[in-house]
Amino acid sequence: MRCVSAAVGGGGRERRSSPAYDGLLLDAGGTLLQLARPVAETYASLGRRYGMSKSEVSIKEGFKRAFSAPWPKTLRYQGDGRPFWRIVVAEATECTNNDYFEQVYQHYAHGDAWRLPAGAYETLRDLKDAGVKLAVVSNFDTRLRKLLKDLHVSDMFDAIVVSSEVGHEKPDPEIFKIALDQIGVEASKAVHVGDDETADKAGANAIGLECWLWGQDVRTFSEIRDQILTRFPQ
Repeated sequence: MRCVSAAVGGGGRERRSSPAYDGLLLDAGGTLLQLARPVAETYASLGRRYGMSKSEVSIKEGFKRAFSAPWPKTLRYQGDGRPFWRIVVAEATECTNNDYFEQVYQHYAHGDAWRLPAGAYETLRDLKDAGVKLAVVSNFDTRLRKLLKDLHVSDMFDAIVVSSEVGHEKPDPEIFKIALDQIGVEASKAVHVGDDETADKAGANAIGLECWLWGQDVRTFSEIRDQILTRFPQ
Protein backbone atom coordinates (compact mmCIF):
# COMPACT_ATOMS: atom_id res chain seq x y z
CA MET A 1 0.00 0.00 0.00
CA ARG A 2 1.45 3.39 -1.00
CA CYS A 3 1.64 6.16 1.50
CA VAL A 4 3.62 9.38 1.56
CA SER A 5 5.07 9.67 5.04
CA ALA A 6 3.92 12.53 7.21
CA ALA A 7 6.31 15.41 7.68
CA VAL A 8 6.65 18.02 10.41
CA GLY A 9 6.78 21.60 9.20
CA GLY A 10 8.66 24.50 10.72
CA GLY A 11 5.84 25.23 13.11
CA GLY A 12 5.94 21.70 14.52
CA ARG A 13 2.57 20.82 12.99
CA GLU A 14 2.31 17.39 11.39
CA ARG A 15 1.33 17.35 7.71
CA ARG A 16 -1.00 14.52 6.76
CA SER A 17 0.11 11.99 4.18
CA SER A 18 -1.66 11.52 0.87
CA PRO A 19 -4.30 8.80 0.35
CA ALA A 20 -2.99 5.29 -0.07
CA TYR A 21 -4.49 5.18 -3.60
CA ASP A 22 -5.07 7.89 -6.20
CA GLY A 23 -8.08 6.14 -7.73
CA LEU A 24 -11.00 3.90 -6.75
CA LEU A 25 -12.89 1.83 -9.31
CA LEU A 26 -16.25 0.38 -8.22
CA ASP A 27 -18.40 -2.38 -9.64
CA ALA A 28 -22.09 -1.42 -9.80
CA GLY A 29 -24.56 -4.32 -9.41
CA GLY A 30 -23.88 -6.27 -6.23
CA THR A 31 -21.36 -3.76 -4.89
CA LEU A 32 -22.37 -0.11 -5.18
CA LEU A 33 -25.94 -0.97 -6.18
CA GLN A 34 -27.81 -3.42 -3.96
CA LEU A 35 -31.31 -4.70 -4.67
CA ALA A 36 -34.06 -3.24 -2.52
CA ARG A 37 -35.78 -6.67 -2.57
CA PRO A 38 -34.52 -10.13 -3.58
CA VAL A 39 -34.91 -10.88 -7.30
CA ALA A 40 -37.08 -13.94 -6.73
CA GLU A 41 -39.46 -12.00 -4.50
CA THR A 42 -39.85 -9.26 -7.12
CA TYR A 43 -40.28 -11.67 -10.03
CA ALA A 44 -42.94 -13.63 -8.11
CA SER A 45 -44.80 -10.54 -6.96
CA LEU A 46 -44.94 -8.97 -10.43
CA GLY A 47 -45.83 -12.29 -12.03
CA ARG A 48 -49.03 -12.98 -10.09
CA ARG A 49 -51.17 -10.81 -12.35
CA TYR A 50 -49.93 -12.85 -15.31
CA GLY A 51 -50.76 -16.20 -13.73
CA MET A 52 -47.16 -17.04 -12.90
CA SER A 53 -47.09 -19.27 -9.82
CA LYS A 54 -43.51 -20.54 -9.56
CA SER A 55 -42.08 -20.54 -6.06
CA GLU A 56 -39.41 -18.05 -5.08
CA VAL A 57 -36.98 -20.91 -4.52
CA SER A 58 -37.49 -22.16 -8.09
CA ILE A 59 -37.21 -18.66 -9.48
CA LYS A 60 -33.97 -18.08 -7.62
CA GLU A 61 -32.50 -21.33 -8.94
CA GLY A 62 -33.62 -20.54 -12.49
CA PHE A 63 -32.17 -17.04 -12.31
CA LYS A 64 -28.79 -18.30 -11.19
CA ARG A 65 -28.82 -20.99 -13.88
CA ALA A 66 -29.66 -18.51 -16.64
CA PHE A 67 -27.22 -15.89 -15.44
CA SER A 68 -24.29 -18.30 -15.24
CA ALA A 69 -24.92 -20.00 -18.60
CA PRO A 70 -22.46 -19.23 -21.42
CA TRP A 71 -23.54 -16.37 -23.65
CA PRO A 72 -22.86 -17.01 -27.36
CA LYS A 73 -22.29 -13.36 -28.26
CA THR A 74 -19.36 -11.07 -27.45
CA LEU A 75 -21.40 -9.00 -25.01
CA ARG A 76 -24.25 -9.96 -22.71
CA TYR A 77 -25.36 -6.36 -22.48
CA GLN A 78 -25.79 -4.70 -25.85
CA GLY A 79 -27.63 -1.39 -25.77
CA ASP A 80 -30.54 -1.72 -23.36
CA GLY A 81 -29.74 -5.39 -22.65
CA ARG A 82 -33.24 -6.62 -23.44
CA PRO A 83 -32.23 -9.77 -25.43
CA PHE A 84 -30.16 -11.05 -22.52
CA TRP A 85 -32.65 -10.14 -19.81
CA ARG A 86 -35.55 -11.61 -21.77
CA ILE A 87 -33.82 -15.00 -21.66
CA VAL A 88 -33.00 -14.66 -17.96
CA VAL A 89 -36.58 -13.77 -16.97
CA ALA A 90 -38.06 -16.56 -19.10
CA GLU A 91 -35.64 -19.15 -17.70
CA ALA A 92 -36.22 -18.06 -14.12
CA THR A 93 -40.01 -17.91 -14.29
CA GLU A 94 -41.03 -20.03 -17.31
CA CYS A 95 -43.20 -17.06 -18.26
CA THR A 96 -42.72 -15.68 -21.77
CA ASN A 97 -45.47 -13.07 -21.64
CA ASN A 98 -43.93 -9.91 -23.12
CA ASP A 99 -45.98 -7.59 -20.92
CA TYR A 100 -44.65 -9.38 -17.85
CA PHE A 101 -41.08 -9.08 -19.11
CA GLU A 102 -41.49 -5.37 -19.77
CA GLN A 103 -42.87 -4.79 -16.30
CA VAL A 104 -39.90 -6.58 -14.76
CA TYR A 105 -37.45 -4.75 -17.01
CA GLN A 106 -38.92 -1.33 -16.25
CA HIS A 107 -39.03 -2.09 -12.53
CA TYR A 108 -35.24 -2.36 -12.46
CA ALA A 109 -34.85 0.80 -14.54
CA HIS A 110 -35.84 2.95 -11.55
CA GLY A 111 -33.75 3.83 -8.55
CA ASP A 112 -36.36 2.71 -6.02
CA ALA A 113 -35.65 -0.91 -7.00
CA TRP A 114 -32.10 -0.43 -5.72
CA ARG A 115 -30.32 0.95 -2.70
CA LEU A 116 -26.82 2.05 -1.76
CA PRO A 117 -24.97 0.15 0.98
CA ALA A 118 -24.76 1.92 4.33
CA GLY A 119 -22.15 4.65 4.30
CA ALA A 120 -21.60 4.55 0.53
CA TYR A 121 -22.49 8.17 -0.17
CA GLU A 122 -20.45 9.45 2.76
CA THR A 123 -17.45 7.37 1.70
CA LEU A 124 -17.60 8.64 -1.88
CA ARG A 125 -17.82 12.21 -0.61
CA ASP A 126 -14.87 11.78 1.75
CA LEU A 127 -12.70 10.17 -0.91
CA LYS A 128 -13.59 12.84 -3.45
CA ASP A 129 -12.76 15.57 -0.93
CA ALA A 130 -9.39 13.89 -0.37
CA GLY A 131 -8.61 14.05 -4.09
CA VAL A 132 -9.19 10.38 -4.91
CA LYS A 133 -10.49 9.88 -8.46
CA LEU A 134 -13.65 7.77 -8.60
CA ALA A 135 -15.01 5.56 -11.37
CA VAL A 136 -17.77 3.02 -11.87
CA VAL A 137 -16.71 0.02 -13.98
CA SER A 138 -19.69 -2.19 -14.67
CA ASN A 139 -21.05 -4.96 -16.84
CA PHE A 140 -24.43 -3.33 -17.30
CA ASP A 141 -26.83 -2.01 -19.91
CA THR A 142 -27.90 1.53 -20.72
CA ARG A 143 -30.11 1.81 -17.62
CA LEU A 144 -27.11 2.27 -15.35
CA ARG A 145 -26.54 6.00 -15.78
CA LYS A 146 -30.16 6.76 -14.88
CA LEU A 147 -29.97 4.50 -11.83
CA LEU A 148 -26.90 6.31 -10.54
CA LYS A 149 -28.71 9.62 -11.03
CA ASP A 150 -31.81 8.32 -9.27
CA LEU A 151 -29.64 7.35 -6.29
CA HIS A 152 -27.91 10.75 -6.30
CA VAL A 153 -24.36 9.49 -6.84
CA SER A 154 -23.83 10.05 -10.55
CA ASP A 155 -22.09 13.39 -10.03
CA MET A 156 -19.68 11.85 -7.52
CA PHE A 157 -17.84 9.96 -10.23
CA ASP A 158 -15.10 11.20 -12.53
CA ALA A 159 -15.91 8.38 -14.97
CA ILE A 160 -18.75 5.92 -15.52
CA VAL A 161 -17.65 3.05 -17.75
CA VAL A 162 -20.48 0.76 -18.86
CA SER A 163 -19.80 -2.43 -20.82
CA SER A 164 -22.70 -1.93 -23.22
CA GLU A 165 -21.28 1.47 -24.16
CA VAL A 166 -17.57 0.65 -24.51
CA GLY A 167 -17.93 -2.82 -26.06
CA HIS A 168 -15.91 -4.68 -23.42
CA GLU A 169 -17.11 -6.69 -20.43
CA LYS A 170 -15.21 -7.66 -17.32
CA PRO A 171 -12.98 -9.65 -17.00
CA ASP A 172 -11.67 -8.15 -20.26
CA PRO A 173 -8.77 -5.96 -19.03
CA GLU A 174 -9.67 -3.34 -21.63
CA ILE A 175 -12.65 -2.07 -19.65
CA PHE A 176 -10.41 -1.40 -16.66
CA LYS A 177 -7.85 0.35 -18.88
CA ILE A 178 -10.57 2.60 -20.26
CA ALA A 179 -11.63 3.59 -16.75
CA LEU A 180 -8.08 4.29 -15.63
CA ASP A 181 -7.42 6.38 -18.73
CA GLN A 182 -10.55 8.42 -18.11
CA ILE A 183 -9.57 9.27 -14.54
CA GLY A 184 -5.88 9.65 -15.36
CA VAL A 185 -4.57 7.16 -12.80
CA GLU A 186 -2.07 4.32 -13.29
CA ALA A 187 -3.11 0.76 -12.42
CA SER A 188 -0.48 0.55 -9.68
CA LYS A 189 -1.97 3.60 -7.98
CA ALA A 190 -5.60 2.49 -7.96
CA VAL A 191 -7.81 -0.21 -6.43
CA HIS A 192 -10.95 -1.85 -7.76
CA VAL A 193 -13.79 -3.13 -5.55
CA GLY A 194 -16.22 -5.71 -6.94
CA ASP A 195 -18.10 -8.85 -5.95
CA ASP A 196 -17.00 -11.37 -8.59
CA GLU A 197 -13.82 -13.45 -8.32
CA THR A 198 -13.45 -13.79 -12.09
CA ALA A 199 -14.98 -10.66 -13.59
CA ASP A 200 -13.61 -8.26 -11.00
CA LYS A 201 -10.54 -9.76 -9.37
CA ALA A 202 -9.04 -11.70 -12.26
CA GLY A 203 -9.82 -8.93 -14.72
CA ALA A 204 -8.31 -6.21 -12.55
CA ASN A 205 -5.25 -8.23 -11.56
CA ALA A 206 -4.50 -8.93 -15.23
CA ILE A 207 -3.36 -5.32 -15.64
CA GLY A 208 -1.71 -4.99 -12.24
CA LEU A 209 -4.74 -3.40 -10.61
CA GLU A 210 -5.38 -4.43 -7.02
CA CYS A 211 -8.88 -5.72 -6.28
CA TRP A 212 -10.79 -6.04 -3.04
CA LEU A 213 -13.71 -8.43 -3.17
CA TRP A 214 -16.90 -7.03 -1.69
CA GLY A 215 -18.10 -9.22 1.16
CA GLN A 216 -14.67 -10.78 1.66
CA ASP A 217 -11.80 -8.30 1.62
CA VAL A 218 -14.09 -5.39 2.51
CA ARG A 219 -17.59 -5.61 3.94
CA THR A 220 -18.58 -1.97 4.34
CA PHE A 221 -17.91 1.29 2.56
CA SER A 222 -16.44 2.60 5.77
CA GLU A 223 -13.74 -0.07 5.46
CA ILE A 224 -13.03 1.05 1.90
CA ARG A 225 -12.69 4.66 3.05
CA ASP A 226 -10.46 3.76 5.98
CA GLN A 227 -8.12 1.58 3.91
CA ILE A 228 -7.69 4.31 1.30
CA LEU A 229 -7.44 7.25 3.70
CA THR A 230 -5.35 5.58 6.39
CA ARG A 231 -2.76 8.01 7.71
CA PHE A 232 0.61 6.83 8.96
CA PRO A 233 2.47 8.99 11.49
CA GLN A 234 6.12 9.86 10.82
